[in-house]
Amino acid sequence: MKLLFLACLSPRTGNQTTAERIRSHIESAGHTCDLRDAAEFQSPAEVAKLVAQNPPFDAALAIHLFRAGRLLLDIQLPFGVIFGGTDINEDVKVEQKRVVMEQVLLKARFAVAFTNKLKQEAEIFLLPQRSKIFVQPQGIKTEVSENFCWTEFLRSSGVKREHVDELRVFLLVCGLRRVKDPLYVVKVFSEWHCEDPLNVLVIIGPKMDPVITVEVEAVVKGTAGVFLAQERSQQELHAAMKRCFAVVNSSISEGMSAAILEAMDLGVPVLARDIPGNAAVVQHEFTGLLYSSPQEFVHQSQRLLSDPELRERVARNGKLYVEEHHGLNQEKETYRQLVETLH
Repeated sequence: MKLLFLACLSPRTGNQTTAERIRSHIESAGHTCDLRDAAEFQSPAEVAKLVAQNPPFDAALAIHLFRAGRLLLDIQLPFGVIFGGTDINEDVKVEQKRVVMEQVLLKARFAVAFTNKLKQEAEIFLLPQRSKIFVQPQGIKTEVSENFCWTEFLRSSGVKREHVDELRVFLLVCGLRRVKDPLYVVKVFSEWHCEDPLNVLVIIGPKMDPVITVEVEAVVKGTAGVFLAQERSQQELHAAMKRCFAVVNSSISEGMSAAILEAMDLGVPVLARDIPGNAAVVQHEFTGLLYSSPQEFVHQSQRLLSDPELRERVARNGKLYVEEHHGLNQEKETYRQLVETLH
């Protein structure tokens, strides 16, 4: 089959990584999969025109019911959809968007949620279509760059300390946009850094929202102990994660954070904001640590510092959890079976 696959493909984001991985699964099953950025299209009519070209497409797939799924409403082909996080956590609260998402799910052959929690949330708002919703966690594969230089990475981020190996680097991995709330722990972290200068926070991720980016750059510039790194390739990012003391998530909402799962796979402790999407994959004090306020973030960070056994336990259990629940083979088989229903 020839499939059109629509997703939000901002460079070096979790959405792009997920879409590329699912495309590879589909192509490994012998299909042709044309992955396109949903931002390329202004209306469903444009997508309908594309799929009718010669040779025509046979089916379609989309990640995110509103941003990408709505663009499939005019096509006369079978299609499936994959929930993001924003569509169920945020977009369903807007009546106009929810109505569109209902229409998309009504026409779709199937829908995929990354967690049982996300499936349950979807069923609350989209109950009549519940039998179409399958659960398939994201498959995770990490790859560390062999040419990565930790010292160069920190110095290019603005860290001036001479012996950088002495530092305890907390790495906040996120695209710079409102839903990721990149400044959530910055103030309290800076106060903690002033008490113990060996603790530093480095924020890294693509600049997705120009307004938030300017805000973050301005705050970081005037805040001790907090730095902003230029985005890196996936392999370099994984290398930085591997070297840091802990990976931080401060999002307002998540579907399933690839950065959290990648950190776990790399054997790095995770400090995640206690929201449903994070709590679905981070079991507090077992596979990572959860916090619900900036002050609690510092408290949990201090626990990691003072209790090596805790740090070792959550890192070990996190890695085992990813190996058991987020394998690529199961994800590949699920999408192979679902795509077959689009014949």
